[in-house]
Amino acid sequence: MEQPRRILLTGWFSFRDGEVTAGDVLALRRVADVLERAGLAYDVAWSPGFRPGALHLESVRAEAYSHLVFVCGPVHGPQVEELHRRFAHCVRIAVGTSVVDPAGPAAAGFHEVLARDAPGIEPLVDLSARAPAVPARPVVGVILTHGQHEYAGRRRHAEVADAVTRWLAGKDCARLELETRLDAHDWRLSATPAQLSSVLDRLDLVVTDRLHGLVLALRAGTPALAVDPVTGGAKVTAQARACGWPALIAAERLDARELERWWDWCLTTGRGAALRTRDRFRDGTGVRDSAESLTAALGVTGGRERRA
Repeated sequence: MEQPRRILLTGWFSFRDGEVTAGDVLALRRVADVLERAGLAYDVAWSPGFRPGALHLESVRAEAYSHLVFVCGPVHGPQVEELHRRFAHCVRIAVGTSVVDPAGPAAAGFHEVLARDAPGIEPLVDLSARAPAVPARPVVGVILTHGQHEYAGRRRHAEVADAVTRWLAGKDCARLELETRLDAHDWRLSATPAQLSSVLDRLDLVVTDRLHGLVLALRAGTPALAVDPVTGGAKVTAQARACGWPALIAAERLDARELERWWDWCLTTGRGAALRTRDRFRDGTGVRDSAESLTAALGVTGGRERRA
């Protein structure tokens, strides 16, 4: 087999309508790491829907490559078969793939298939398992509401949700959409407060426009970046004030600059502030809620009913 001149790395992440998974990309990084350590030149073809500004199969000059490597996923179907036709002059190798039909044109078209699993062979560990380590990113819970119609003309919920989610899409973080609504029948939702609290405990940050998104995050010691979705401020603003929590943005002041400012604060100074707030909630230091006045409202003093 001839020595590689330049290698084109492809996979299901290369096709226009292909699926790009985290496992595929990590497998690609494992292969790229091996090639770099061997001093071999390569390019990666990406789906234009996933990386619009990258190299795409449609614009690749096939003659520029001596080898084509197909990374991860199943080797089957017309898209893979088209690679064999277009890159017929290349040495074609599949690596870390699943082979369903070894005799099918997609699999049989490769000069060599280094399968992770195939009929009659002992399976190998997926390429993603030994990919180079990736740096940790903040894990962010996102709790938004599209309701609260009681605020009528002051509602800016849709506008706030759109601005926050568009901004979050550009942040390098792991986003986790959460609901404070409980449901014992929908597996996607928490069925008890303890289940939701267990998630909040493990987050680095919560971004929310809900009162309980703010309070439950702080109760877990997790900083909350809160946005009040009501013009002029309403219950989210009132609750932030009651909790002594500064990371609050008014709907009419919501912009990327303010979001960035409080994002940075929450992920640095805010963590300690949230833990101190959690501790105040637990021991009641400087914290008042309306339950303390309930017994008086019920006409009970000192554990005994007040008599006329």
